[in-house]
Amino acid sequence: MYRYDEFDAQIVKERVAQFRGQVERRLSGELLEDEFKPLRLQNGVYLQLHAYMLRVAIPYGQLSARQMRMLARIAREYDRNYGHFTTRQNIQFNWVALKDIPDVLALLAEVEMHAIQTSGNCIRNTTSDHYAGAARDEIMDPRPWCEIIRQWSTFHPEFAFLPRKFKIAVTGAAHDRAAIRVHDIGLHMRERDGVRGFEVHVGGGQGRTPHIAALVNEFMPEDRLLDYLEAIMRVYNLHGRRDNKYKARIKILVNELGEEEFTRQVEAEFAAQRSHEKIDLPQAEIDRIHAYFAPPELATKPEVSDAFEAAKASDKVFARWARTNLHPHVTPGYTSVTVSLKPIGGLAGDATDAQMEIIANLAEAYGQDDIRVSHAQNIILAHVALDDLPALHAELDAAGLATPNESLITDLIVCPGLDYCNLANARSIPVGQAVQQVFADPDYQEDIGRLHINISGCINACGHHHVGHIGILGVDRKGEEFYQITFGGRADEKAAIGDIAGPGLKSEDVPGALKRVVDRYRELRSGKDELFIDTLGRLGHDPFKEALYAAD
Repeated sequence: MYRYDEFDAQIVKERVAQFRGQVERRLSGELLEDEFKPLRLQNGVYLQLHAYMLRVAIPYGQLSARQMRMLARIAREYDRNYGHFTTRQNIQFNWVALKDIPDVLALLAEVEMHAIQTSGNCIRNTTSDHYAGAARDEIMDPRPWCEIIRQWSTFHPEFAFLPRKFKIAVTGAAHDRAAIRVHDIGLHMRERDGVRGFEVHVGGGQGRTPHIAALVNEFMPEDRLLDYLEAIMRVYNLHGRRDNKYKARIKILVNELGEEEFTRQVEAEFAAQRSHEKIDLPQAEIDRIHAYFAPPELATKPEVSDAFEAAKASDKVFARWARTNLHPHVTPGYTSVTVSLKPIGGLAGDATDAQMEIIANLAEAYGQDDIRVSHAQNIILAHVALDDLPALHAELDAAGLATPNESLITDLIVCPGLDYCNLANARSIPVGQAVQQVFADPDYQEDIGRLHINISGCINACGHHHVGHIGILGVDRKGEEFYQITFGGRADEKAAIGDIAGPGLKSEDVPGALKRVVDRYRELRSGKDELFIDTLGRLGHDPFKEALYAAD
C-alpha cells in the first residue's frame, strides 16, 4: 500500500496545526458556528443530530493493521468504543468532542491518515473495488490510479470549491464492484493493443434526482487521464449550478446539456489545453506509484487445501461461512475473506474498538497486513491462505465477526438515519434490524441467494437505496415515518435505478411485506440459480408489487 512521502507528511501535519487554531477560536467564541462551518467541513467534521461527527478518509478503502489499531484507540479513548464504516469506504466517529478533534487528527497523522476532503464541495475520497489487487477476475489493479487521483485532487486550487461535492470511483475488473456508474466520475480500466486506459463515465449519482452515468469516452490512455479529468472538472466548474444546491451536482448538468453536448464540451476543453497546462505524468512516476501496490510475496500453496476441505466436511457452521464469505483469489491456494459487520440485529457497518483490534491482529497473522473496507460496509482480508481459514474463522466467530451472509439478504446497507443524522426524515437502523430478524434463518438466506437490500433515512440516499435490488427509503408524513419500497436497482456493470413500487409502508409493516415479496420470488424463479434481480427482470414488477401490498 502507499506510504507517505515527506510532502504528504508535511501537508497533513500543517493542516492539523491549522485546524487546532480554528477549533480554539470556535471554542473561545471568536468564531461563530456559521463562520466555523466551512473550516470544519474541510477537515471532515460534521454537526450531527446529537454531537459533532468526524469522518476519516480511508483512500480506496485500504488499511494496515497499524492504522486499524489507531482507529480502535480513537474509538476507545475519544468516542464510545466503536466506529462506523461507511459506503464511501471511510470510517465515522459519532461522539468525538470538538475540543478533542485536533488531538485525534494528530494521532491519525502518526499513522498516515487524515480527514481532509471527506466533506465539503470538493473531490472526496476516491473509492475502488475492495478486492483490488487480489481478485481472480481483475484485468488491472485500480489502486495505483486511485492514489494518483488522490494526489492530483488533494488541495487542487481550481476544484476546492466546486458547485457541489464530487465523487470518483475506479474499478479494474470486468464485474463492477465499485458502483462506478452511480458516481460523478466512474473509471473502468481497459486495455487496447497493449495500451492501458480507462472507460470514462460521468454524471452518475443518487440522492434527490438519481442518474446512471453517461459514457463520455470509451478509451482514455492512462498517461492522459488527469488532463481529461481536468477537462471534465472545468466544464462542471464553469456551468454547474451554484444558485440551487439541489441542482448543483454534475449529474444535473449532464442531464440538462444532454450526453452528446456535455461530451462535446469536455472534448473541446481537453483539445484546447496548451502544453504548459497539461499535467506532466511521466511513465517513471506512474511506475513509482505502481510499485507501492506490488502483490505480496505469498508462499506457494497447493490449489486444494486438505485442512480447508477437512474443516468444511466436519463443521457445518464453518462450511456455510466458507460458501458465503470467501472470494476467488488470483493466487492458487489463497482467498479473500469478508469479515461481516452485519450480525443479525446489529448495527450495519459498526465495529467496536475490541473488534478493530482483533481484525488488526488477524490481518497480521493471516492476511499479509492488508485490510479493506467495502462500500457494502464490511471488512475484507484480501490475502488469506486456504490452510489458515479454520483458525481464522474460529477467532472471527469468537469476536462476533463471522456472520455467514456476504451479499445475502441480511447483508443490508443501512445509513445511520434519524438516530444520528440531522438530515434524516426517518430511522433506518431499527427497520434494518427488523428485516434481518425476519430472514435470520441461515438456511432461508442461502435458499434466497444473493439479494441486496439497501436502506436510507432520507432522499440524500447515503444508504444507496436507489441501487438496491430492493430499496427502502424513509420519508416523513406529518410527523409519522413511512417507508417507500423500490424494486430493480443495481450498482454493478448493469447499473439501474430502482422503480418505486407504490405507497409507503409503516415501519412495522415493512418486514412482513418484504417476506411476502421474497417468498413470491421463491415461487416464481425458474430455479435456485436464478437470482431475485433476474427473476424481476424476466417477469416484471407486477407480481412483486402484488405481494408487497397483499394482506397477511
